[in-house]
Amino acid sequence: MDEITILKQIADGDPDDKMCVVKLLDHFKHSGPNGQHVCMVFEYLGDNLLKLIKYSDYRGMPLHMVKEICYYVLVGLDYLHRQLSIIHTDLKPENILLLSTIDPSKDARKSGVPLVLPSSRDKSLFECGSPRGVKTANGDFMKSQKKKIRRKAKRAAKGCAEKEASEESELEPNTPRTPESTNDSKSKAGDLQIHATTHATEGQMSSLDGVKDNHQENQSHKKGSRSARKMLLQSVDLKCKLVDFGNACWTYKQFTSDIQTRQYRCPEVLLGSKYSTSADLWSFACICFELATGDVLFDPHSGDNFDRDEVLA
Repeated sequence: MDEITILKQIADGDPDDKMCVVKLLDHFKHSGPNGQHVCMVFEYLGDNLLKLIKYSDYRGMPLHMVKEICYYVLVGLDYLHRQLSIIHTDLKPENILLLSTIDPSKDARKSGVPLVLPSSRDKSLFECGSPRGVKTANGDFMKSQKKKIRRKAKRAAKGCAEKEASEESELEPNTPRTPESTNDSKSKAGDLQIHATTHATEGQMSSLDGVKDNHQENQSHKKGSRSARKMLLQSVDLKCKLVDFGNACWTYKQFTSDIQTRQYRCPEVLLGSKYSTSADLWSFACICFELATGDVLFDPHSGDNFDRDEVLA
């Protein structure tokens, strides 16, 4: 495959791992029910730049952070273009990965969970050895346990209600209904209705208060999570690498004229002209704008006489 050839060329030319491009560690073929698949093994990396943009609430990042990211991206592009004559052809925020996760608590290497997942046999042994009702490795009860608990709670609530109703009926004597007792029962019923209405009104008021409190809690939670994201954004390691060379080519050997994601597509490709390494630089400039503002520079829309793939803005 051409992708593996390109990735090998990238790895061979960067033995010290300083060129800010992803490193292919190994590759192998796997035969399955749907045929043979080529599998590639890469180094472990973190979040992509799109997630970084989301952490800024699409409001843009400080310019000093944008400049630092741009430095690493340009190091990678300079290595690809000048030394290897490789064009990435699909540069976008999703294809630039940080060396670590934005939130350190979500780093699989630090979570204690093994990177190599256990086989089905190991998993079954683990489940058999664990006591019933104990939390699984991901911290959640099994779905079947949750369903059983819900059913038991419903049955218990129903049983309590029936017991109370039977006790009330046993306490009331079976006396004949006279006009006086009928009037008394009517007055009692009226009192009960008033009491029930009052109770219902109080319940509605309390539920409204509860909704208000929940809304305030949600607002404060959003503010808290926003401030937490902001703190994580300020402390994140901005070192990054270029990834995904599935559509890459060489300047002297190109495979298709239909390259780049729509929002990052350069004018020469739109016009059907020849393209070179400058196509990557156009995409890079669009990414710079998106990092700084939180919005895409170009968002093409279709018209009456043209498709959205045929326009620049």
